[in-house]
Amino acid sequence: MAASPGGSPAPAVEEPAPQPEAHAREPGSVSAKRGEDRRASRGRLSFCTKVCYGIGGVPNQVASSATAFYLQLFLLDVAQIPAAQVSLVMFGGKVSGAAADPVAGFFISRSRRTGSGRLMPWVLGCTPFIALAYFFLWFLPPFTNLRGLWYMTFYCLFQALATFFQVPYTALTMLLTPSPRERDTITAYRMTMEMAGTLMGATVHGLIVSGAHSPHRCEEAEFPGPVAVSPNATCLYSIAAAVVAVTYPVCSGLLRLGVKEPPDPSAPVSSQDTSFLAGLALTVRHPPYLKLVISFLFISAAVQVEQSYLVLFCTHASRLHDHVQSLVLTILVSAVLSTPLWEWVLQRFGKRTSAFGICMMVPFAILLAAVPTAPVAYVVAFVSGVSIAVSLLLPWSMLPDVVDDFQLQHQHGMETIFYSSYVFFTKLSGAGALGISTLSLEFAGYEAGACKQAEQVVVTLKVLIGAVPTCMILTGLCILMVGPALKVPSQDTSRRLSLRRWAPHAHGYTQ
Repeated sequence: MAASPGGSPAPAVEEPAPQPEAHAREPGSVSAKRGEDRRASRGRLSFCTKVCYGIGGVPNQVASSATAFYLQLFLLDVAQIPAAQVSLVMFGGKVSGAAADPVAGFFISRSRRTGSGRLMPWVLGCTPFIALAYFFLWFLPPFTNLRGLWYMTFYCLFQALATFFQVPYTALTMLLTPSPRERDTITAYRMTMEMAGTLMGATVHGLIVSGAHSPHRCEEAEFPGPVAVSPNATCLYSIAAAVVAVTYPVCSGLLRLGVKEPPDPSAPVSSQDTSFLAGLALTVRHPPYLKLVISFLFISAAVQVEQSYLVLFCTHASRLHDHVQSLVLTILVSAVLSTPLWEWVLQRFGKRTSAFGICMMVPFAILLAAVPTAPVAYVVAFVSGVSIAVSLLLPWSMLPDVVDDFQLQHQHGMETIFYSSYVFFTKLSGAGALGISTLSLEFAGYEAGACKQAEQVVVTLKVLIGAVPTCMILTGLCILMVGPALKVPSQDTSRRLSLRRWAPHAHGYTQ
C-alpha cells in the first residue's frame, strides 16, 4: 500500500511507553495520531476522483488533436489562405499560448482561495470562453480579404485560454495527494484519458469533415489550379467545431463534481516570501529542470510537426488520401492502448530507460517518406502512436520528481511556476517549428486549394514528415541522456517532503 511506509511507524517513535499510559498522560497524542492517520489516508485517492480528474483533461486534448491534424488542411484548402499567412497564424497562435503560460502562472500564484479552491475557479471560468473561441476558429467568414486576421485572432484566443485552463489543471497533480506513487497514478489516469480525448477529437472531427475533402472533387476538375470549396465544407466544419466545443462544459462539470481541491500547502510560501519572477529565475536555473525542458523542447516539437503534416503528406505527397482517417485512427488507438504499458515500464525499468521508446518512430518515419505505400504507412502509424504515448507521458511523470528535487534544496516547491514555465517552453518550441516548416511550403510553391502540387512541395513534405522529426528526436534524447540521471527521492524522503509541503494546512484540513 502507498501509505504504509509513512503510516503506522511514525506515531510510535516519540513515546515508547505503553499506550494506555500515553492516553492518560497526554490526551493530545490521540488527536495527533488521528491527524497523522488522516494525512496518511488522505494520500490515497478514490477511483472516482482519479477518473474525474482524468476527464478534466479530455476537452483540451480533443480540441488540440483536431487542430493538430486538420487545422492546416482547413486553412489551406477550405479557407484557401496563402501558406505564408497560415505560417503566421500557426506561429502567432502558438506564441500566444506560450506567452500566456507565465502570465497564467503569475495570476494563479497570486490568486486567493475561494469556496471551489484556488486552481479550480480558473479551470471553470475559462470553459465557456474556450468553447466559443474554438467554434469561431473553424467558422468561415463571408469576407475573404481579412480571413487571415480572423483566424489569427481566434487561434491566439483559443491558445491563450487553453493555457489558462491547462496550467491550473495540471498543477492540481501536486495538491491532490502528498504520495509520490499516487501522483504517478493520477498522472497515468490523466494521460490515458487525454489520449482517449486525442483519439476522440481526431476521429470525430475527421469523420464529420471527411466529405469536405473527397478526392472526387479533383477528378471532376478541368484545370489543375485551385478548386472551389464544396458547399457542404463550411457546414461540416461548423458541426465538427460545435461537437468538440461541447466537451468543455461537460468535462469541466464532471471535474468539479468528482474532484475536491484541498488547501494549497505551498501558497503561503510562493505567494508571500518569493515573487513570481524570482521563483521563475530559480526554476530555470535548476539543472534537472533545465535538462528536462531543453530535451523535450525538441521532442515535443518533433511530435507536433509529425502530427501537423501527416494529413498534408497523405493528401499531396502520396496516394494515401483514402487512408487518412484510418491512419490517424491507428496512431491514436496505438497511443491509447500503449499508455498503460508505458506506465508499467516507467515503474519497472525507470523513466530514463523508458525514454528510448521515443526513438522507435525514427526509422519508420524515414521509411514512410521513402516508401509511401499503404502497408508501410499503417506500420509507421502504429509505431508512431506507441512512441508518441511515451513522449507525452514521460515529461509529466518526471516533472513531479524535479519539483521534489528542487524542494530538497529550497524551502518551497513552486509547483505552479514549474508547470506553467514547462508548458511555456514547449509551446514556444512548437511555435517556431510549425511556423518555419509552414513557411517552407510557401517557399516551395504550395498553391492553396490546388489538387496537384509542384514537385518541390512534395519533396518538402517528405522532409517535414521524415528528416525533421528524426533530427529533433535524436537531439532531444542526447540532451536527456547526457550527465547523471536525476536521483528520484526515496519513498521515505518523498513522504517527508510531502508532509512538509502539507504541514501549514494539516491542522485545518483534518478538523
